[in-house]
Amino acid sequence: MEVTVIGAGLAGSECAWQLAQRGIDVILREMKPEKKTPAHTTDQFAELCCSNSLRSDQLENAVGLLKEELRRMGSLILSCADATRVEAGGALAVDRHGFAALVTERIRNHPRIRVVPGEVTALPEQGEVVVASGPLTSDALAQELQKLLGADSDLHFYDAAAPLVSAESVDMDKAWFGSRYDRGTADYVNCPMTEEEYDAFWQALTTAQEAEVHGFEDKMVFEGCMPVEVMARRGHDTLCYGPLKPRGLKDPRTGKEPYAVVQLRRDNAAGTVYNLVGFQTHLRFPEQRRVFSMIPALHDAEFLRYGVMHRNTFLNSPRLLDRYYRLKSRPEISFAGQMTGVEGYVESAASGFLVGVETARRLTGRPPINFPQETAVGALALYVSNPAATSFQPMNINFGIIPPLDHRVKGKRNKNAELSQRSLAIIDALKEEVLA
Repeated sequence: MEVTVIGAGLAGSECAWQLAQRGIDVILREMKPEKKTPAHTTDQFAELCCSNSLRSDQLENAVGLLKEELRRMGSLILSCADATRVEAGGALAVDRHGFAALVTERIRNHPRIRVVPGEVTALPEQGEVVVASGPLTSDALAQELQKLLGADSDLHFYDAAAPLVSAESVDMDKAWFGSRYDRGTADYVNCPMTEEEYDAFWQALTTAQEAEVHGFEDKMVFEGCMPVEVMARRGHDTLCYGPLKPRGLKDPRTGKEPYAVVQLRRDNAAGTVYNLVGFQTHLRFPEQRRVFSMIPALHDAEFLRYGVMHRNTFLNSPRLLDRYYRLKSRPEISFAGQMTGVEGYVESAASGFLVGVETARRLTGRPPINFPQETAVGALALYVSNPAATSFQPMNINFGIIPPLDHRVKGKRNKNAELSQRSLAIIDALKEEVLA
């Protein structure tokens, strides 16, 4: 028994690992290093193209629940993320390069996984196939998928990444270390702005020249990864209620909350590289330097990587896929990752996990595990495959797609915590079967 997995991103790596751990031989096809997408810069598997944060690690948050489900069920991605984490308050952030290197090492050293480099331009004519080539699938493979899937494959939105700066170039006389409401271990560099400084910054940001991206319009962005200049154009104070929110961040020199605060989060374990939190952008590179250097603490910032924007293509999954991410018309072909319409690193890994587990069970003659909608893994798969969906858009995991409790609980955090405990009890009951 052998399965071909196309793409060694988060979803493809997780899928290949789950298959191999269950005794299935895997051919993992990855076009790097021979060819890279516009968003990739290294030859490593599971490369993080945008933020180095896998978002909240708290069980009162839906993505925190999804992480814990995957941890308990033996996820490769969560294991590597936990092993390479950097401090980020209540979030799970990782050393970007250390994380990808560890995933790559484990995949390459697994005796049942054979990595075959080079671009895939057509699907294998026979055998089980998992397409996890990502939202930046190469043109040749995208054309082949278009022929297979028809018009239902041609949906898209635009995604963006934030710039990185060197830690030593940040003026710490105009910034301080701290976490919001003093939670965590002072993991962020906080760069305050006065009202006058913010006004000048906002004016420059909303009038700065953007890079040309074919077909781009403000309405085509994914809400969870919106370019900072698009957000700014929604109103003068929008950023102050978003990524520049000062709440819970008191400047130790004044004892007061500034008018606005730009936060920098550690991007590597050594603490030599930081990213601008919430500053996804598609401004031209010279404009990024000019505008972002108006932040007082970044007046002499050394930009190690500028922000970029790219087009993300996804499937009309409710029409095409079942709850196991299999193609309804050809069940031997499955899809995983962002191209299915799940959005986010952890969500992509979760789809790859489920595809790997279910494909292995099917090939070994065992029935599928129907993760119920009360679990985050199950809710995500059922959202993506819901045939009743009238307007399908990519989505992060959230408690809104998980059934409510059968009793009233006071307080949102308490309610979410109980939803998580209900889910984890189900996962614990299924775990032995899942890991078999």
